[in-house]
Amino acid sequence: MTVEKNMDDNVIGRAASSINDENFIKEQERLLPIANVGRIMKGILPSNAKISKDSKETMQECVSEFISFVTSEASDKCRKERRKTVNGDDVCWALETLGFDDFAGPIRRYLHRYREIEVDRANQDRVRNIVDDDQREA
Repeated sequence: MTVEKNMDDNVIGRAASSINDENFIKEQERLLPIANVGRIMKGILPSNAKISKDSKETMQECVSEFISFVTSEASDKCRKERRKTVNGDDVCWALETLGFDDFAGPIRRYLHRYREIEVDRANQDRVRNIVDDDQREA
């Protein structure tokens, strides 16, 4: 009986460990990488400042929760409009709806500039392809 009990305890222990591992993995998938969070934090602080692991983890939780909050609002908007893809405009709308107007304006300007650059890049690629085609034909 002792062997069977030990085997049962061992199986239960492995199952509990597996569940904890799965919860940890799900938690890690939900969070931004801590190295990235630390790098951003270091960028704003004086070069000689130290950041504790606990501070990085706390910021990681807060930032990840904020992103989930805003994304959820944007996703709800898309669902109501029967769209499957959340875009930058939806995120800006969500920020404004949630009262983060101070963030929405700069992000909207960045998004506008990003789109302009992408159009310029696409046009340059098109011109390059035309020139390459002409050179091949010659």
